[in-house]
Amino acid sequence: MKVSVDGSRCQGHTLCAMIAPDSFELDDVDGHSSPVSDIVPVDQEDLVREAAHSCPEQAILLED
Repeated sequence: MKVSVDGSRCQGHTLCAMIAPDSFELDDVDGHSSPVSDIVPVDQEDLVREAAHSCPEQAILLED
């Protein structure tokens, strides 16, 4: 699975990093998220899906 974050939608709510801290990192300045890697490790897929569904701005994009 691949993951990306739409920077124009992300508002820095940080939910993704709280749910899947090994898969998302936050910018120190504005808190916007970016994936640690475009390819999600198999053991992180469920957490990344949960993060995507929890994002209030629907900024996390998944591709199987």
